[in-house]
Amino acid sequence: MIKITKPRLNFWQIFNMNVGFLGIQYSFGLQQSAINPIFLFLGAAEEILPILNIAGPVTGLIVQPIIGAISDKTWSPKWGRRKPFFLIGAIMGSICLFAFPLSPALWFAVGLLWILDVGNNMAMEPYRAFVGDKLPDSQLSIGYQMQSLFVGAGILLANASIFLFQDWFGGGQEVEGTIPKWLYYSFFIGSFLSIATILWSVLKTPEIPPSDEELKEINKHKSLPFIERFKMPFVEISHAVKDMPKFMWRLSAVYLFQWYALFIYWQFITPLFRTTLGFDTSQAAAQAAKMSTTYNVVTAVVALILVPLTFKFGGKKIYALSLFGTALALLAIPNITDPIYVLFPMVLFGIGWAAMMGIPYSMVSKIVPQERRGVYMGILNMMIVIPMGIQTLSFGPIFKNLLGGNSVNTMFFAGTCFVIASILAMRLNVKEED
Repeated sequence: MIKITKPRLNFWQIFNMNVGFLGIQYSFGLQQSAINPIFLFLGAAEEILPILNIAGPVTGLIVQPIIGAISDKTWSPKWGRRKPFFLIGAIMGSICLFAFPLSPALWFAVGLLWILDVGNNMAMEPYRAFVGDKLPDSQLSIGYQMQSLFVGAGILLANASIFLFQDWFGGGQEVEGTIPKWLYYSFFIGSFLSIATILWSVLKTPEIPPSDEELKEINKHKSLPFIERFKMPFVEISHAVKDMPKFMWRLSAVYLFQWYALFIYWQFITPLFRTTLGFDTSQAAAQAAKMSTTYNVVTAVVALILVPLTFKFGGKKIYALSLFGTALALLAIPNITDPIYVLFPMVLFGIGWAAMMGIPYSMVSKIVPQERRGVYMGILNMMIVIPMGIQTLSFGPIFKNLLGGNSVNTMFFAGTCFVIASILAMRLNVKEED
């Protein structure tokens, strides 16, 4: 493992480095709360919502580890190692977000989601590796929890915009097959933030040049024939999986249940409120956005508070407890029929989301080799998208045949998955990898 001595960064340097996550996660926030309502507006049936979301798992599985591996073997004195990838991804995302609310038909919106996910995935893992590249081990926790803060803030802004714009510019009868005009504004803002926030981090944060040993490896890679360079990311991924630390295999079991459950929540929270609260699709989408806004406010507030707690009690315990709290939140939601009171479980969900977006990344970043950080961050994302892929393929039949086509039962199912994830999280021991 190549060790590079890295200078400690001050608070504002870590802050500026993570600003780009605001735009990426604003886009992700719209995917959580606005994409599935758009599918419903354009005529999609509830039972096909999972398969319509297959773009996320498929593109994440293919794009993130490959881009992560390629970025490990990249260096430009002018552009750096990771920056070109998340800048190109941000441009793709910006264009797709602008076009999304203009979708004339369901097939067009589904196609845009594929392109949007490619852009977001191209940006995401090089960016996560970028944070690990810059920080010494002693600052990884605050670096990734700062990232978690911007994750919460980005999704918070996206979801707040949905219900605020509906309140300001909405009203009137829903027209089947059309997207309400009030949704346009959220996507146009996301289009601007996607590129603007990434540019802020790119311009404010220089990358650390590779060591002589790394540069020798990079130049050796560049001298290979094109076909060899083309195959190299796949070879790197296969070797990295073969050498993967035991900790990451255990984390994959946690992620299987965690991300399966999260995808259920994001897909079925709007249909749930059509059932439990008797809302139409616009009202249910706005209520779902309020839920997401609430938990992301909590995420933004508690993200940095988790840093001293993980130092004191250990990342494993805080992570497991947070997952259990998320389980309690999901199990409570279907039993509450007041649109105000149903926001309260989101406090536990927000704490859990803050832990999910920070603690596993800091733990993994401490145990993987510097020269393979990009590919391992990509593999970590594979552990996210594989459960999502399984969910998109399997949950439609489960929803229809096992859960009786009842969206209330989907939340109970998701809550049970989180209970299992919290138990499995107690097996995560970083010290075993030292």
